[in-house]
Amino acid sequence: MKKIAFAIVCALCIVSCTQNNKETAKKKHEGALASSVGKINDLSVIIDNDLWEGRVGDSIRKYFGAEVPGLPQQEPLFSMRQMPPEIFSGFAQKGRIFLRIEKGDLASAEILNNKYASPQLGALITGTTDDDIIELIRDNSESIISKYKFVETREKQKRIRKSLERMPQLKEKMGITLSIPTAYRIATEEDKFFWIRKDIPKGTSDLLIYELPLGSVPKDSTTISKIIKIRDSIGANKIPTSSGKFITEQAYAPYLYEIKMDGNFAYETKGTWEIKDRYMAGPFVNYVIDDIPNNRQLVLEGFVFAPSTDKRDNMFELEAIMKSVKFE
Repeated sequence: MKKIAFAIVCALCIVSCTQNNKETAKKKHEGALASSVGKINDLSVIIDNDLWEGRVGDSIRKYFGAEVPGLPQQEPLFSMRQMPPEIFSGFAQKGRIFLRIEKGDLASAEILNNKYASPQLGALITGTTDDDIIELIRDNSESIISKYKFVETREKQKRIRKSLERMPQLKEKMGITLSIPTAYRIATEEDKFFWIRKDIPKGTSDLLIYELPLGSVPKDSTTISKIIKIRDSIGANKIPTSSGKFITEQAYAPYLYEIKMDGNFAYETKGTWEIKDRYMAGPFVNYVIDDIPNNRQLVLEGFVFAPSTDKRDNMFELEAIMKSVKFE
């Protein structure tokens, strides 16, 4: 009996040591990797030129170059840079996100974590024919894009944390913290309402923070209409304009998603704002977050005013700021 017990203990020790060795090897590997590089939302696409110029390339552009939802003009999800496999080496391998397309004997889609640099996320799609590859791109693009966006949001938040603006009022009055860059300033501060702004070329990036009684935005068929009604009311009363009202653009319904923020259920709404009679418009993203312990719904909204300029990167920064929210 003692021999059996001793054998079991030895086996457990071997398993534990093996697991620890794997973790140690993984950390050493990641520690030895170079830091990844690249602008936010720059996607390297490694694919033969003939595939890129044909139906496979069209499929990549369709999904990974799709329009960012909610923007008033067409801007792609990612800025793509194509390169053939033979030049994907050295510095080119250090891009933070990449998509590799290959012809092979098997059809597969694989995620590669920290393959050449850290942090880095790659996707490898292999197919025996063009049709195989196109089908795999179609079936896996949503999941891959979601993973890319997670990595890019983490990277943007990391860059933001290098130079943070101290705003203790948010904790004191709203019970939250946010990672906000030093370029932002408080434009309006009330007991339960904040308007925070940053000047950008030809306009501003803006952040609104306020709270609602719990249940103000219900989980039913009226969700989107309630969100629009509330944000239009806040915009009309809190955002001063020389004429007209700051409201949701009425021609197109906003996009609505369900997500988690700091572990709490939230509605994410993306759409276009406008100022009636002034022909002014721009993108917004609105989060209504259930804060059950405090019997409220917290609202975070970011919007950009920058006529005739691209706004994807400004909106992505606002999303990264709002997704850094922590409830105290």
